Amino acid sequence: MTIRIGTSGWQYADWRGAFYPARLPQREWLRYYVTHFDTVEVNATFYRLPSKEAVARWADTLPPGFVMVVKASRFLTHVKRLRDPQEPVERLMGVLDPLRSRGLLGPVLVQLPPDLEAVPERLDDTLGRFPPDVAVAVEPRHSTWFTDSLRDVLARHAAALVWADRDGRSVGPLWETCDWRYLRLHHGRTEWSYTDHDLRRWATRLAAADKGFVFANNDPGAAAVKDAMRLRSMLAERGQSAASA
Repeated sequence: MTIRIGTSGWQYADWRGAFYPARLPQREWLRYYVTHFDTVEVNATFYRLPSKEAVARWADTLPPGFVMVVKASRFLTHVKRLRDPQEPVERLMGVLDPLRSRGLLGPVLVQLPPDLEAVPERLDDTLGRFPPDVAVAVEPRHSTWFTDSLRDVLARHAAALVWADRDGRSVGPLWETCDWRYLRLHHGRTEWSYTDHDLRRWATRLAAADKGFVFANNDPGAAAVKDAMRLRSMLAERGQSAASA
C-alpha cells in the first residue's frame, strides 16, 4: 500500500533558502527535489507544453521508481473546453513519451475551468482518447458536475475524482471511482499552511487507500514542502507507506 506525496511544481523562487540550498543553481533544483520526494505534479504543462527534448531532460534527471504527474494543457480544458479532444490529447501524449517509455509517467491531471458547467458526454469522449495504460485524475470546479453522471463516467474509465481541499475543507464529494486516490491541497487555514488537525483528517482518509497521490499546491513560502513532509510523517505513523525518495 503506497501513497505518494509531493508538491505541485518545484521551481519557485521563494523556495530558495527555505527548501533549496541558497547557493544551489536553479538548473539543479529538480535533481535536489527528487532526493526528498518520490513524485511531483507538473503544473507548467498547463500553460505551455514543453518540447519533447525538455521532457527527456526531466526523465534523465529522475531516479528509477520516481513518478511524474502532468497537468493537461489549458488548450484542451479551457480553450477547447473538452471539445474535439483527440488532437490535444495525442499532442500531449507525444510530448510525454520520454517519461512514459521509461515508466516514469504517473496520472495526467485534467483540471476543468471553474465556469465550465457539467458536460459529461465531452468528458467521456476526452477520457476515452487517453491510452489505456495512462491513468487520469479529473478536477471539476463547477457544482453542476457533482452528480451520478460524472461518477459513472469516471468509473467507466477508471479515472479518479480529485479530492480538493481549500482552507481545510473539501470543495467536492469524496467519491471513490477507481482503486487509487488523488488529493490536492490548495490552501491551508494558517496563512498558506495547513494545521496539524486538517492534515491528520486527510491522513485518516488516506490510510484506508491501497494507493494514491497527494500534492500540496500551496507553494508560497515553501508551505507545500513542509505540509507534504508533515502529511507523509503522519501516514508513516499509521503504518501507511509514504516513503521519501
